Amino acid sequence: MGHLGGEASKEATAQVQRLDRWLWFSRMLKSRTMAGQLVEDGKVRVNRIRVVKPSHSVRAGDVLTIAFRGGVQILKVLAPGARRGPPTEARQLYEMIQNRDRTRSVIAQRELGAARPSKRDRRLIERFTGQK
Repeated sequence: MGHLGGEASKEATAQVQRLDRWLWFSRMLKSRTMAGQLVEDGKVRVNRIRVVKPSHSVRAGDVLTIAFRGGVQILKVLAPGARRGPPTEARQLYEMIQNRDRTRSVIAQRELGAARPSKRDRRLIERFTGQK
């Protein structure tokens, strides 16, 4: 009787995985410690709910919103990971819904002629203003 219950619980837990472990298996971060720290810093949401415990359970179908690397990534969990394998195996664990990179939109463009003065220009300005 206890034996059957154990098998059922193993099957149920096979579909659920710790958030920090899943982030590491999916190669979002280099180490499980970094994944846990990201979650503790409040930069991960599971189904729009902010999570601060690395032990939070993740299952197939959950949507993760991750704020890191200067942007926001929205992923759909397709499966729990069995190991930290090669990148091709890791990409099968999730589907990228959206990837917003903040750094691209912030870069300023200079207008023509609005560059910094050259050394020659600086010397002419100093001579004209009477400095040095």
